Order: sequence, then C-alpha cells, then structure tokens
Amino acid sequence: MSGLTGSTAPALSARRQFLKVGAGVVVAGGLLGAGALRYTPANDRQLVFVTLAQALQEAERLCAAAVKALEPATVWTWSQTLEHCAQSIEFSLQGFPVHRSVLFQHTLGSAAFHAFAWRGRMRHDLAEPIPGAPELGGPGSVASSVALARLRVAVQRFAAHTGRLHPHFAYGELDHGHYEQAHAMHLANHFSAFDLEV
Repeated sequence: MSGLTGSTAPALSARRQFLKVGAGVVVAGGLLGAGALRYTPANDRQLVFVTLAQALQEAERLCAAAVKALEPATVWTWSQTLEHCAQSIEFSLQGFPVHRSVLFQHTLGSAAFHAFAWRGRMRHDLAEPIPGAPELGGPGSVASSVALARLRVAVQRFAAHTGRLHPHFAYGELDHGHYEQAHAMHLANHFSAFDLEV
C-alpha cells in the first residue's frame, strides 16, 4: 500500500523535527566543546549574571576604580567592551543589522542558546563584533564613563520595554525573559575578561 495514512504522517513529521533538533544540539555541543579547548581559566573570572541589573552593578563597580584587561582573554579595551555590550542590547530593541539564516537560528543558534542557558554561562570569541554593527571606537577614543552611560541607558530601555523584541541575529526569536538571560550571559562572558587593578 503506497502513501501515508492520516496517523502516520504527523508521526513522521514529528520524528524528522526531533532528528533535526537533535542534530543541531550535537553540532552545537561540538562547537561549545571546541571553544572549551581555547579556554584559559587563569584569565577568566567566570562571572554569572541572572539579570541585567546584576551585570550593570558589576560594570559600575569596575568603572569606579582602575580596571585592567586579563590578557589574552580579550583584546578590546574596557570602553570598547562596554560599547559592544550596549550595542547588543540596543539591537534587541531596534533590530540587528545582519542576521544568520533562519535555518541557522532554528538549529545551531537555538541549540547554542539552550546549551548556554542550561550551563548558566556562555562562551564566545570576545573580539568578534556583532555582524553589521558600527565599528567600535579605537582605544582611548571613548571614555569608560561615556560607554558606561550608554550601557546604562540601553539596560534601562530594555527593562522598560513591553512590546515585541527583535529577533537575535543568531538565536532568533526570544521572549523578554530569555532575551534578558542571553544579554546577562553575554555581559558576564565579556566582564569576566576584566578585573580591578591591584
């Protein structure tokens, strides 16, 4: 007998979806594992933030004193890092300039976000700009206090936003709670590469 019965077709469709998501999780897990090989524990404070308020509190603490980059954890200055973090929050409110494909967002991107969320921490290239974002100011071009003020405004606008948020360029659609989690993990990853001067 050829063709699918009414009860068989949905089962096959569900199985295909399961296999597609499963493959994405495996590949994302491999990518995360490869990132772990480049990990330098001595130069990463392994910060964990659950909220943007916690991240902003750490940024304020670092800006109130002399801050140093933990080389080779990052090549960006503190002010460049604050600018980059502000950009990511601003883009969730106004739209990212460039997106990964919908296929990527629904497979690798989504799997990566869920793996990071499960761990409570993300890990990514700390010198990789947001695709299509304006270039960060060169070292010394923007004062840390100015960059912090921009980040503070971005966090406040995000907290007050009640409408739909724009899809993340890699993770795709996220609700407000998951977006805050993504931003908080992003800032924790970047801020872990800095500490107070001793």
